Amino acid sequence: MINENINQAPQTEENLNELRKIRFEKLADLQSKGKDPFLITKYDLTHHSVEIKDNFEGLEGSTVTIAGRLMSKRIMGKASFCNVQDRDGAIQCYITRDSIGVDEYNDFKKLDIGDIVGIKGFVFKTKTDEISVHANEVTLLAKSLQILPEKYHGLTNTDLRYRQRYIDLIMNPDVRDTFIKRSKIISTIRQFLDAQGFIEVETPMLVSNAGGAAARPFETHFNALDEDVKLRISLELYLKRLIVGGLEKVYEIGRVFRNEGVDTRHNPEFTLMELYQAYTDYHGMMDLTENLFRHLAEVVCGTTIIKYGENEIDLGKPFRRLTMIDAVKEYAGIDFDEVANNEEAKKLAKEHNIEFEDRHKKGDILAMFFEEYCEDKLIQPTFILDHPIETSPLTKKKVDKEGFVERFELFINTWEMANAYSELNDPIDQRERFKEQEKLLAAGDEEANRTDEDFLNALEIGMPPTGGIGYGIDRLTMLLTDSPAIRDVLLFPTMKSLD
Repeated sequence: MINENINQAPQTEENLNELRKIRFEKLADLQSKGKDPFLITKYDLTHHSVEIKDNFEGLEGSTVTIAGRLMSKRIMGKASFCNVQDRDGAIQCYITRDSIGVDEYNDFKKLDIGDIVGIKGFVFKTKTDEISVHANEVTLLAKSLQILPEKYHGLTNTDLRYRQRYIDLIMNPDVRDTFIKRSKIISTIRQFLDAQGFIEVETPMLVSNAGGAAARPFETHFNALDEDVKLRISLELYLKRLIVGGLEKVYEIGRVFRNEGVDTRHNPEFTLMELYQAYTDYHGMMDLTENLFRHLAEVVCGTTIIKYGENEIDLGKPFRRLTMIDAVKEYAGIDFDEVANNEEAKKLAKEHNIEFEDRHKKGDILAMFFEEYCEDKLIQPTFILDHPIETSPLTKKKVDKEGFVERFELFINTWEMANAYSELNDPIDQRERFKEQEKLLAAGDEEANRTDEDFLNALEIGMPPTGGIGYGIDRLTMLLTDSPAIRDVLLFPTMKSLD
C-alpha cells in the first residue's frame, strides 16, 4: 500500500523544486495525450460532502457527482482510497480499477495532492462505517503545480497565512469556518435591518472632504478632473444627506480607509456599517444595538453566551448603561463633576501621569481618564453614555448637562464595538463645531474634521431629529468567532510589500 499524504517527504527547497518539476512534466504528458485538464470548462456536480453525510439514509446507493481538491491518496493495488475536500468539508472516495477502467485507474494513480478532481459514483458505507463515494468516473479538472504544506503541520507561518490566504483556507478548516461565519454575520445584519424598514444604500468612496470621524485620510489624484481627492474615513455625512432627503431609515455596509497604524484591532481599510433613523435618538440606537447583538449571537453562534479567550460574555442580559463621568468615578475614583475648569483637569492629568497637550480641555482630559482607567474593565456589554462635547463634533448637546452630548459607545471585551449619537441637526451649531475643528487642524491635529459646506447646506434644508450609529464589522466578527487579531477576519489584510 502506498500512502500518499501531503507530508510525503520533507519540504526542503530542493525537494519542493524537484516535486514541482515532476508536476509540470505530468501536465505536459497529459497535454500531449489530449487530456489537458485546463481545457475543461465546466463540471456538473450534484452534491457537496456535508450534504451527503447529513442525508446518508436517503442517498445510500444513489449516484452523486462531487468535485473538490484531492487532499490524500492511499494506493492499494487494484483499489484505492482518497479524500476530496470541497467548500463544506471532506469526503472519502473509493476508487477501483474494475469500476473506472484500467487506463483511468493508472491516470488516477498519477494524480497529485492538491489536484482538483470530479468524482461520479454511488454513496455507501465502508466496513469501518465511514460514509464514502464509490467512484465510477474520475475526472481531473485542474492540475495543481504547487506543493501544499505538510498535512499534519498545516500552514502555521502567520505571515504566509495572511499573504497566501488561498492556501490558509485549504489547509485550515477553522479559518474557512471563520469566514463563513463572517458572511453569515453580514447577511443576518441585513435581514435584521431590512425587516425593520431600513434600506441599504451606497455612498461615494472617493470624496473631496473626508469627514465624519477623527482620522487621517488617504489622498490620491483624480486625473480626469485634475483634482486631489481622498478615500472616505466614514459613511456619516452622506447618509445624513439621505435623511434630509426623506429616506428616514438608511444603512450602508462598506469599506472605509484610515491612514493609521496596524495592530491586532486596526487595519487601514476595514468594513464599517453605519445606520441612521429619523425621529429617534441615542436611546433608540441603544435599544436597536442591544437587540441586534443578541440576535446575531443567537443566529451565528447558537447562544447568547459566547466565549472570547478566557472570558465568558453574556449578550442575553440587559446591557449595562453608564455615563462616562460615572465610569471614571467608579474605576478611577475621580468625580469630574467636581472639576471646575480646564486648569484643574490638567492638574489632575499631571498627578496621574496622563499626557496631554496645551490645546486639550476638560472634556478631552475626561476622555483620557476614561481610556486609561475604564476601558480595560469593560468585559461585559456596557453602554458608555454622555461624552464631552470636545470629542464629539457631530453630536447633539445634552439639554440638561452643559458641555456634554447625547453620545454612547458600546464596549464588550474591553473593545469599542459601536459609536452612536443623537445627531446634531442644528446647522448654526454645526458650523461653529466645524470652526473649532478647523482651529484644531491649524494647530496640527491631522485627524480634525474640515468644514463641509454642502453638508451644512443640507442641514439648512432641514434634518429631522435623528439617531445614528456605526459598527466595526471586523471587530464584531472577531468577537463572535473568538479570533485574536483583525487580520484573522480579513481575507486579505494589509501587509507590507515583500519588495
